[in-house]
Amino acid sequence: MKICIYGASSNTINKSYIDATEKLGEALGEKGHTLVYGGGAGGLMGAAARGFKKKGGKVIGLAPSFFNVDGVLFEECDEFIYPDTMRDRKRMMEDLSDAFIAVPGGIGTFDELFEIVTLRQLGCHQKPVALFNVNGYYNHILEMFDFAVKEGFITEKIGEIVPSFTTAEEIMNYFENYNPSEYVFSDFKSVDVK
Repeated sequence: MKICIYGASSNTINKSYIDATEKLGEALGEKGHTLVYGGGAGGLMGAAARGFKKKGGKVIGLAPSFFNVDGVLFEECDEFIYPDTMRDRKRMMEDLSDAFIAVPGGIGTFDELFEIVTLRQLGCHQKPVALFNVNGYYNHILEMFDFAVKEGFITEKIGEIVPSFTTAEEIMNYFENYNPSEYVFSDFKSVDVK
């Protein structure tokens, strides 16, 4: 399975996030999965890539060529794709991947997460999406989802569209047992909004 991981590129974060994400990468790599990600060497992006590589998993990085400066990109990727723009990168990551995980991250991660969840809700894809909720990082977003459901802005099925997990084992179990026919949320039929 090709698993896309969205996450922070910054190294100025608590080491517990880096350690947990590297262990996630190890667990997924050990199962023979392939990482599809933004190609970064630092932060949680680099941690995921190192974890996959450590356990023999394949790593596919994607980043526009303007990121190709000393130390920014992970040099041990098995394959590197240079899309023209950040928007092209997101589309290519979506197309290449069979499943998605958002580990803790900033604005870029939120952007990627919300787009892939929106496309899932619209029926543009039927791939599983999961939150890796290290240290309760996504608790406030989950609370916001609950509030938005209560106020009528979001479907009550949001927890099925993007479930939250705290361990690699839970995520792998979710992905391995995922049946897309159980998760149909929209009356739309494969809307192409790309």
